[in-house]
Amino acid sequence: MPIYNSTFVNTELSKQTSIFGLRLWVVIGVFLGSLFVLTLFLLSICLTARRRRRRLPQLPKNNLKYYPTPTPPFSKEIQEVVVVLPRDGDPSAKPGLPEADGDPARTHHANSSGGGGGANTSSLSGTGNNSCGSSGRMVEVSHLGWGRWYTLREVEEATSRFSPDNVIGDGSYGIVYSGVLADGTKVAVKNLLNNRGEAEKEFKVEVEAIGRVRHKNLVRLLGYCVEGAYRMLVYEYVDNGNLDQWLHGDVGDVSPLSWNIRINIILGTAKGLAYLHEGLEPKVVHRDVKSSNILLDRQWNPKVSDFGLAKLLCSETSYVSTRIMGTFGYVAPEYACTGMLNEKSDVYSFGILVMEIITGRNPVDYSRPEGEVNLVDWLKTMVADRKAEEVVDPKLPETPTPKALKRILLVALRCVDPEGSKRPKMGHVVHMLEADNLLFNNGGGQSFETEASNPNRSHGEERARSLVHDPSRSDSEREYQPLTTTRMGWR
Repeated sequence: MPIYNSTFVNTELSKQTSIFGLRLWVVIGVFLGSLFVLTLFLLSICLTARRRRRRLPQLPKNNLKYYPTPTPPFSKEIQEVVVVLPRDGDPSAKPGLPEADGDPARTHHANSSGGGGGANTSSLSGTGNNSCGSSGRMVEVSHLGWGRWYTLREVEEATSRFSPDNVIGDGSYGIVYSGVLADGTKVAVKNLLNNRGEAEKEFKVEVEAIGRVRHKNLVRLLGYCVEGAYRMLVYEYVDNGNLDQWLHGDVGDVSPLSWNIRINIILGTAKGLAYLHEGLEPKVVHRDVKSSNILLDRQWNPKVSDFGLAKLLCSETSYVSTRIMGTFGYVAPEYACTGMLNEKSDVYSFGILVMEIITGRNPVDYSRPEGEVNLVDWLKTMVADRKAEEVVDPKLPETPTPKALKRILLVALRCVDPEGSKRPKMGHVVHMLEADNLLFNNGGGQSFETEASNPNRSHGEERARSLVHDPSRSDSEREYQPLTTTRMGWR
């Protein structure tokens, strides 16, 4: 008789266990069933993975080099560039390049007055084709959307591995380096600092704002670099510094910025802003128009730069509520008080810029006597007191004519009107600057001096009104009328 007969087995298997009081045979059955299901699940995963591998094209392993880098999470709009290099010495191997987006809506071309804006119809991709260095090594290239996508290696080689000697500017946003690409093109590389994710935000804003722009008075974005945690923007190199350096830097007793050069800078800046406001859809509000953001080339042509604070505004939207950003002294009063932003905020900043160019003074200068600290208030007082000739930059090599001076001061005063709705559009500002008979109109309307008088300030207002209605003044002292507010074409 066997030791483990059927009666004994049945008795043992029927004993209750400590697992919820279940019998032993039930526990064994549950365990075996779970093991079977788990085996089937793992088997299905293996089969699925094998099928997916069969669907992918088989590439020789010795033809690929992959450089993995830890990548922080970033938005879907910004896609990481994966670097694929051909094998050294294999001329037949070519890296795969996604085609640049040919959507015409993403590459906007428009004409601008002066013939410079629309004439430049070259692609943002620039030298987008593959190029070989002197050593014969293929340069890694990637394309996606607007412009050219540069690899980290390309940018490092262009800037001498981000050498301190190549730094041409820095700030809270990051550091700007000068560099030379493999094809000899000089560029400015803006390496965004990732402060609490600000690099990601500013990268996206600048790409959206300026990636589709073509205008001779706007700095051109050539491409970008997105690898790992790096977010870099590659701009054309403007080799004559910025306006702030030439206005407030050590340039000697006589400034190289003549009157005609300053007027050219004002007009070119106005055309660039007019294109952003009226030549694009959605329109672009720069939000940080100031002298240090106006770059100058060797011919003193201005280029508006730094779109890190820019906002896009659809045509059906009159304003956008946003956090107050900008530079002290340039921010429009209604935007500073309410956070409601539209293109008239840029117009105000432009008016401050014009005053700065004409006077050579900073918008706010606490080193000056009381009453001259605020540029706007001081200039309005001087104009209302018929001392307009005394506001001109003392470093100016020549004295402008009264007509030319009053023309430009009138434009500035209209742009800094306390009420945003009364400020002209930038397209109209361009027309005002180009119109020969803007200031001489002896019909009814507001006078030049009255334009300078702020209705919210009592000082100088009565003086200005007396100038308007004094019939004894000579012809040279007569009031100068602003252009009507009818919108004129600016292209």
